[in-house]
Amino acid sequence: MFKKFCSYYKPHMKLFLFDLLCALLLSICNLVYPLIAKYIIEELAGQKEKINLILALGGLLFFIYIIKAILNFIIQYWGHIVGVRIQGDMRKEMFEHLQKLPFAYFDDHKTGTIMSRLINDLMDISELAHHGPEDIFIATITLIGSCILMILSIDPWLTLIIFSVVPFIIFYAVFTRKGMRNAFTKMREETGKINAQVESSVSGIRVSKAYVTEKYENEKFARRNENFKKARSSAYKQMGIFGSGMTFFTDFLYLLALVSGGIFYSKNYIDGAEFTALILYINNIIMPIRTIISIFEQIQSGMTGFARFMEVLNYKKEEDNLDAIDLDDIKEEISFNDVSFSYVNNESDCYDSLVLSHLTFKINKGTTVALVGPSGGGKTTICHLLPRFYEINSGQIEIDHIDIKKYSRFSLRKNIGIVQQDVYLFAGTIRENIAYGKIDASEDEIIDAAIKANIWEYIQELPDGLDTYVGERGVKLSGGQKQRISIARAFLKNPPILILDEATSALDNVTEMQIQKALENLSIGRTTLVVAHRLSTVKNADNIIVIDKNGIIEQGNHNELIKKNGVYANLYQYQFKD
Repeated sequence: MFKKFCSYYKPHMKLFLFDLLCALLLSICNLVYPLIAKYIIEELAGQKEKINLILALGGLLFFIYIIKAILNFIIQYWGHIVGVRIQGDMRKEMFEHLQKLPFAYFDDHKTGTIMSRLINDLMDISELAHHGPEDIFIATITLIGSCILMILSIDPWLTLIIFSVVPFIIFYAVFTRKGMRNAFTKMREETGKINAQVESSVSGIRVSKAYVTEKYENEKFARRNENFKKARSSAYKQMGIFGSGMTFFTDFLYLLALVSGGIFYSKNYIDGAEFTALILYINNIIMPIRTIISIFEQIQSGMTGFARFMEVLNYKKEEDNLDAIDLDDIKEEISFNDVSFSYVNNESDCYDSLVLSHLTFKINKGTTVALVGPSGGGKTTICHLLPRFYEINSGQIEIDHIDIKKYSRFSLRKNIGIVQQDVYLFAGTIRENIAYGKIDASEDEIIDAAIKANIWEYIQELPDGLDTYVGERGVKLSGGQKQRISIARAFLKNPPILILDEATSALDNVTEMQIQKALENLSIGRTTLVVAHRLSTVKNADNIIVIDKNGIIEQGNHNELIKKNGVYANLYQYQFKD
């Protein structure tokens, strides 16, 4: 994981090395002051004739401080730029990876959790990417430099006594690291959960208001919020244990320097100038230790975030076979051959019970096949299997006698248009949502699609026309209007294969009739798979397949199934008994 983390520095290596160079120069500047102070006390104090030299050394220090200010600006600004760019690269990689993940991933991961990993975790990683190497580098150089200079300019044995505390500090830091890591991991998990809770509650606010369940939502949030507070409290407890211990060691260093230095001074092993330099050098030792204390939270938080980031990247994405071919058009038929399917239970890493078992049927080119039957029979699942949103357990799905696994997913899905019951509209304009069918569509093409979907007259009545904002998930539009926009998308895409999954089931009778006409126009010349509960919408289908959890019960056109007086006939008579 560490190697992977370091790889993100490669595109920004020049800027990163420049940042470290500035950090090195800054560390050197910090080491110079005790030497100059020692020299002034040792060589120049009380000598009036050398006042000009003292002033010159003061001027030198002033110049060094200016250099330090410039170096600090570079480190603070350009160092953060490195972190921002690495964060941007990671966010781009993660988002692109999310686009390639199968439906199964989104079935098991809430939107809020994904958002937390995409935003919050990467913000922490950005801070770590900047401060981590830089601060550790400065701290290391300062500690090593102080040790060497103390040995050379003060006393080796006194230096050994003072630095004998450092191994204990390192041991304590390592000892408390595990507890902090676990606490921060738990905190991240709870952050994702509370984000998911907020996202769910806000998205469903209209439902909770309609059913006056605000109290219930508040109680759910309160429980999640309490868990979140406990997780953060635990993390801060571990931070407190770490920080208090480290503070004790740094204070002990001051004490050790004062006592041991005082003893060496009283024994004349060191003089007053060396004793003063020793105290100044202690500050150079304490400063990097405190830096390590302050950055330890960033290290824990950042590496926890990076681990969660890698969990997403390590999730197997959709990949085509190396020899995958493109699907240009359907020439003969779509066939389901002995297809069985079940969803994967990620908790147990095994399959749930079969949703489809040994299913076999065909859809000839240019014909319409309707799937009807009770809920839970796998009708919508069939619609998800054809574009390979999920992979089947056994059997084959073929287009023109070629297994769809041999086609590239891009070409397969490009040839399939889907109109669903639950229409999703992106936050944006009507124009943008229709154009999802063809991103580079011209104005005339968008208008033509809107006309065919019977939504153009409504759009013309709007003050902003195609540029009307639809609101989040299309809340400013009615169900029928959203459905027409979805149909316009499909017209614009112009696919040879069309899937209509309960496209009119949530609409009133008048709107249903209008949209059904648009769907019939959309189906002309296309190979169409229809899922419907309202049997009136599938009367004209070339083949009607009645399916339940046990598989296909019967099939035929409307008249044939009515004559059989079987399941379909009973369902039809029940729906139209009045």
